Amino acid sequence: MKTIQQFLRDLRQYPSALAGGLVILALFGVAAYAMVTIPYAEAIRLWRGGEDVWYQNPKYAPPLWLNWFTDKKQPESFIIRSEDNPQVKQVQDNGETSRITLTYQFDYNYDDFPQEMMLYFKSNYLEKQPFVTILWKTPDGREIRVANTGISREQTFRFSQDEKLVRRLGGMNPVQALFLPEKAETGAPIKGTYTLVVEGVTFEQGSNLDAEFVFHGLVAGWAGTDHQRRDLTVPLLWGVPIALAFGLVASLGTSILTMIIAAVGAWYGSWVDELIQRITEVNLVLPFLSILIMVGTFYSRSIWTILSVTILLSIFTGGIKGYRAIFLQVKESTYIEAARAYGASNARIIFQYLIPRMIPLLIPGLVSSVPAFVFLEASLAVLGLGDPVLPTWGKIINDAQVNAALYKGLYYWILEPAVLLMITGLAFAMLGFALDRIFNPRLRGM
Repeated sequence: MKTIQQFLRDLRQYPSALAGGLVILALFGVAAYAMVTIPYAEAIRLWRGGEDVWYQNPKYAPPLWLNWFTDKKQPESFIIRSEDNPQVKQVQDNGETSRITLTYQFDYNYDDFPQEMMLYFKSNYLEKQPFVTILWKTPDGREIRVANTGISREQTFRFSQDEKLVRRLGGMNPVQALFLPEKAETGAPIKGTYTLVVEGVTFEQGSNLDAEFVFHGLVAGWAGTDHQRRDLTVPLLWGVPIALAFGLVASLGTSILTMIIAAVGAWYGSWVDELIQRITEVNLVLPFLSILIMVGTFYSRSIWTILSVTILLSIFTGGIKGYRAIFLQVKESTYIEAARAYGASNARIIFQYLIPRMIPLLIPGLVSSVPAFVFLEASLAVLGLGDPVLPTWGKIINDAQVNAALYKGLYYWILEPAVLLMITGLAFAMLGFALDRIFNPRLRGM
């Protein structure tokens, strides 16, 4: 208990360590939140799903909060379902026929035009299709007939792709013309309350009609969307547990195995130590990143495969030589001679007398090496060698690079995961630096 209290007192002397520790705790909190609120199977479904999953989102849409910092307000995306809003739907049953009126009303106070508007129709009938008339009512009192059409069981009506509507509006894009003043070809959209009315008629008893109005604005979600309409909130949240798991497992596995192998070589000496040192020297000249790229290209890009190869290649590094030098000194200590004298086994001496003396040196190195492995996983993903199944920060950056996000001015697509990577690396670096000063007596006075 006294040792822990002393450690906490020493830690409080380094504000950077406290800041780094708080950020790391926050990252673990976000990781827990992501895994609880978005289970793994659901996260994979959302990440690998295409427009059939994210159809309600616009493509290449920056996050909503950008409107807080600009004078020109961009339209926000929304959906209105007649099935979920009883006030939207009115039914007048006339026996064989029924009149169904769907009324979608919304306030539009933005300075730009939307990206797209769509109606997703669902109907049930035996032989006779329902027939609908779509009307658009503007804040200045105009009523524009959008379409008259029969409706199949599942049908999508896209305003911008209806050729009859385009001709009726003089060749203009409907998602702009419907918001402009009468006879205007350019300018700002009219602000106010718009109403979309769908007047449907069914011709069979028991037939029904519903529609989902999807409004694609220019901003969407708290993290924006990508080229497949995916909400980037999902990979940003799930990137936290994946990055932490990869970094911590790789760092912990590498540090512990390196220390054990160095202790075994220093204790047994002879050919055992020689073999370990020769393997280390060969491994030091191997191109680490090139081998990982080769494994990802010709064998597997699974994160477990990459993690295993990373740990294997990171064991026999310069750390073994550093630990070996210390273990050779500790090996000659009097308490080691005493342990030999009373008959302690080799395993007992290695794991209970040699290795515990190195724990103070292990902890700072373990914490400080986490960012390197986090950046390694992200770097492989940016190169297109990340796990294709998992939603990670590196995969977001790779998708942004492939789709020319910087060229298109979609800076959020790259900056959001990049900032999270930098925050994670900085937090572990600050904490590791402070721990190194606390556990290493030679650095305490510096």
